[in-house]
Amino acid sequence: MKAVRLRAFAKVNLTLEVLNKRPDGFHNLRTVFQTISLADTLDVEFSRSRKTAIELDSSVDIANNLVIRAAGAVLEAMQLTAKIRFRLNKRIPLGGGLGGGSTDAAAVLLALPSLAGREVPMPQLFEIGERLGSDVPFFLSGGCALGLGRGADLYVLPDPAPVHGLLIAPAVHVSTADAYGSLNRSGSLTAAVDGPGLMDSQDWAQFCVNHFEASVFAQHPELAAIKKKLQKMGAKPALMTGSGAAVFGVFADRDAVQRAATSFPGCVAFPFTFIGRRRYRDIWRKQLG
Repeated sequence: MKAVRLRAFAKVNLTLEVLNKRPDGFHNLRTVFQTISLADTLDVEFSRSRKTAIELDSSVDIANNLVIRAAGAVLEAMQLTAKIRFRLNKRIPLGGGLGGGSTDAAAVLLALPSLAGREVPMPQLFEIGERLGSDVPFFLSGGCALGLGRGADLYVLPDPAPVHGLLIAPAVHVSTADAYGSLNRSGSLTAAVDGPGLMDSQDWAQFCVNHFEASVFAQHPELAAIKKKLQKMGAKPALMTGSGAAVFGVFADRDAVQRAATSFPGCVAFPFTFIGRRRYRDIWRKQLG
C-alpha cells in the first residue's frame, strides 16, 4: 500500500465577466483565476487489487463527491483496478465560489498516477478534468491564469506580486443557477473589457470586476455589506469570488489583515496569500515525492 497526504488549494476570481450564452446552454466567460493558500487536506491510501473499491471518509457529507468520480475516471484512463481510501478534511467553505470540489478532484487526478507508477499525459488529465467540472483543469497547474469559454480554455498569466488577503465566508448559500438566471433577467451581460492590466502583474487590482455582484448582492444584501466593510477597512480591491458567497479583500500588510479578521461576527475569516504557479508546482512535486 502507498499513502500520501495532499493539500488541495482554493482559488479566487480576480475578474469574472459573463459574456454571451452558448448553443450548449452555458455561458462564455472571461475570468482570471488565482490559487490561494487556503486548502483542504486529502489523505490517500492506494493499493493494487483485483477489484476496484473506492472509499471516502469526509469531514463534510457531500453528495456525488467529485473525489470519487475523479478516482474512477483516472483508474479507467490507466486501465487499472485498485483499492483506494480517501480521508478528506474540508477547510474550503462549500458553495463559496472557491473551487473546493474542483481542487479536490484535481488533487486525485494528479496523485493517483504517481501512486500507481503510471503516467497519464497532462492533456488527457485536462480532458478528464473538464468532464468533471469547468474549474478542474485550472487546478492541475494553478498559479494565475486567464480562463475563456466555460473557464477551461486556459492561458498562463504572470503571477501578481505577493499579497496579504482576507477571505470572508458568511453563512449564506448562493445558487449558481439562480445567479445566472438573475443575471440574464437583468440584461447586464456585456462584452469583456480589454486592458493591459490583466497581463500586468503589478496593476491587476484596477481591473477587478465580477459581473455576478449586482444580481447576487440584490438577493443577498449582507454580501454587499461585507464588501463595503472590507473597502472601508482599506482593502483594495474587495470582490466577491465566483457566483458567491465568499468575498475577499487585499490589504497593505499582515497587520491590517489581522485587524480586519476580527470585524466580521457570524462569518468565518481566512487570512491568505497568493500561491504562484512555480510555488504551486513545487508544492505538488514535494507532495508526490
